[in-house]
Amino acid sequence: MRFDVITLFPEMFCAMESGVTGKALQGAQAELHLWNPRDYTEDVHRTVDDRPYGGGPGMVMKVEPLKQALEAAREATPKSRVIHLTPQGQRFDQRAAREMAAREGIILLAGRYEGIDERLVECCVDEEWSIGDYVLSGGELAAMVIMDAVTRLLPGVLGHEESALQDSYMNGLLDFPQYTRPDELQGREVPQVLLSGDHEAIRRWRLKQALGRTWIRRPDLLEQRQLSDEERQLLEEFIRTHQGASASSQEEA
Repeated sequence: MRFDVITLFPEMFCAMESGVTGKALQGAQAELHLWNPRDYTEDVHRTVDDRPYGGGPGMVMKVEPLKQALEAAREATPKSRVIHLTPQGQRFDQRAAREMAAREGIILLAGRYEGIDERLVECCVDEEWSIGDYVLSGGELAAMVIMDAVTRLLPGVLGHEESALQDSYMNGLLDFPQYTRPDELQGREVPQVLLSGDHEAIRRWRLKQALGRTWIRRPDLLEQRQLSDEERQLLEEFIRTHQGASASSQEEA
């Protein structure tokens, strides 16, 4: 998987040399190439921005340096699509991460200042993606988020192949609770089913907890999901238990 990033701050991507992405870059499952638009300017000040037409605060990134950087990246990786990282893009999610992980590469365009000249978007951008409904100082962090989410899905990157399959959102649900040693901590015990060695019971418990946690925290995800008969039964059991516990707590209060 090849990542090409158009950025004014290539030094920020030193962070990708650690953790899962660092392992992938060192193991050749992924490549990272950085393209600085300032390298494609012709004036002594290496100018990449200018005042917006129509007035207003801030500066807008100019077309030519960005376009030349994009053309250089595209020449190096002709099959990669250009992704503009912007709050105006469609919401990036696990489904998008899986789709991108199947590609040969992507070119990530990280804007700065008040944004980039719209004419560049019209002529050179294939897709626009957002990592959330908020504003960052630039697209670099968004690019790193996408790189991390995609990289962990590449074959051979994670130590255990099932690690990615069991992540939150991989099956449209939030993750189930996780526990490790010790068995008891300050009066809180690990659920006995996890110590039982009964793999089928553990599977059902984890599925029930994932369904229940999603019902409590992200019910919108359940609205988008067609539940199997087993999932519907487990969710109903969770809801009954949860509502019973809530009623007991209110009575005690």
